[in-house]
Order: sequence, then structure tokens, then C-alpha cells
Amino acid sequence: MRFLSLLALCSFLIVSPRIAFADGQSCKTVRLGYVDWTDVRVTTAVAEQLLTKLGYQVNVSEYTVDTIYQQLADNKLDAFLGTWMPSNSGAVGPYLEKGSVKFIKTNLEGARYTLAVPDYVYQQGIRSVADIAAHADRFESRIYGLEKGNDGNALVQKMITRNDFGLKNFKLIETSERLMLAQVKGRVKRGEWIAFLAWEPHPMNTTFKIEYLAGADDYFGPNYGRAVVNTTTREKLMDDCPNLGQFLSNLTFTVDMEQSIMDQVLNGFIPVERAVSMWLEKNPMQVNQWLAGVSDLAGKPADHLHLTSSVADSSR
Repeated sequence: MRFLSLLALCSFLIVSPRIAFADGQSCKTVRLGYVDWTDVRVTTAVAEQLLTKLGYQVNVSEYTVDTIYQQLADNKLDAFLGTWMPSNSGAVGPYLEKGSVKFIKTNLEGARYTLAVPDYVYQQGIRSVADIAAHADRFESRIYGLEKGNDGNALVQKMITRNDFGLKNFKLIETSERLMLAQVKGRVKRGEWIAFLAWEPHPMNTTFKIEYLAGADDYFGPNYGRAVVNTTTREKLMDDCPNLGQFLSNLTFTVDMEQSIMDQVLNGFIPVERAVSMWLEKNPMQVNQWLAGVSDLAGKPADHLHLTSSVADSSR
């Protein structure tokens, strides 16, 4: 009988996901940073809502990209879910080399980030970044970027400063995601030309007919800026808070999943927190995968909390 019980226990340990030990009280408050990009707001809201139900207190703060890595290095933030690579390599690289921040997981594959134009501009011969300068008048010698301090802006400005692709007389227009897309919307409506930073996942890929430009591999990476997004943490988070680390390691997304929630936010005008809670309520199997091997702050396995039926209540 004892042999059978031991055999059953061994079998359970082999096939069951690892349950992390409960984190100490020093881990109770989780500090998440984000940049005001809709995709990162969505993924951060997923983490915030699930961690709250696990008993953690979550503080979410907005920063620019470069400030986030400094905050992680100074142990003033715990995690950032939006490190786009290779475009963020310049900003995060020095911290990775020092070991003051760490990548713990690629949370999204199949992303991309580079310059784009409306499809009617593409059809008139603007297929590469190298084609832009010859039509400076049509573009009003402008390239539209994102908020100040954004890594993509820095890459575009480097092109201009170096006169790569003949862009020395162009001006980078630094603005927000919302205002940049308002420019795209207005110019598409009027049939005017515009070059701008574009990325996927984002509803802009279905709201507008756009085409990504070739030729910027040295800046945004090969294959039209194909990218991955990494979860980045302070140096010792995994050692200090193994349960939190397990949760963050589980947290992976898909382009379709992010884009569907972002569409609700940007085109359905639903607040991010509400859009995320609705998605979580409708996708219990995915929630269970994110919580595999994770405990609440008291040390109880997360699957005992019936999170899938009640998580949406947290933002109503």
C-alpha cells in the first residue's frame, strides 16, 4: 500500500507542472512599467489583473523606453513587458551587458516594426526607404514617429543625421501613437502621402491599407522589421520572487490575441482594463496556461482560486 502511494506521488510529480513556492511579503508589491503603446498597455493590464487576483498589489507606471531600463536597473521597477527587439537593442543593450536587467522570456513572436506608407503610395513606386527622398515634396519632407525618447524615433533620426537614403533634409515629427495615427487617417482620407512608423500587432494593419517598406534592415532588422518582444526584469527578480518569476515566464501572447484586444480599445472605444477583462473571461484555457505552476501569495495553487470565472470582476 505504501509502495502504491509512493508510486502515485512520483507519477503526480512527474506529470504535474511545477508549483512555485509562495513569495515572501517583500514581493507583495509588484511594480510594472509601460510605455504608452496600446500593445504594451494591453499586455501589462493582463499581468496586472491576474496578479491582483493572486493577492499581489500591483503598481503600474508610465515611462519612456530609456527611463524604464534605468528604473529596472535601479530596482525601482520589477518588470517591463514591452522590449521590442532588435529596435530596443540600443536602449537596453548597456543594461544587459552590465547584468542590471535581464530578459526572462520572449512573450511575443511574429511582430514587426519599421517604416510604412499607405498602399496607394506603395503602388506609385515607394517600395523601399530609399525611394522616399526623391519624392520629398509629396511627403512634405516629413517622417512621422512616436513619442519623444522612442527607440524607433532614434533610428529614424539616425537615418536623417547620417543622410542615409538621402534623407538629410527630412524632419522627424515626434508625437504620440494616437496623434500619429490621426495624421495617417486624415491623409489617407484625402489621398495624401505620408511615411510613418508602423508595427504589428496593431489594428492599423486592418483599419488602413498600408505597406511596410524594404531597405531598413540595418536599423529595424531583416524581413521588413520582423521583431520579437521580450519580458525584461530587474536583475534579481527571479531569485527574490520565484513565484512571480514563474508567472512572468508563463506570460506569452500571440499577434492575433493582442490585435483583437487592441481593436476593442482603439476602434471600439472600450477602456483597456475592460477590454482585457472581457478577453480573460472568454478565454479560460489560456488563463489556466498562464497560471500553470503558479501559487497565490499565500502559497495555494492558482487553479484553486477559480480565477477564470471571476477575474473580469476586478475592473467592473
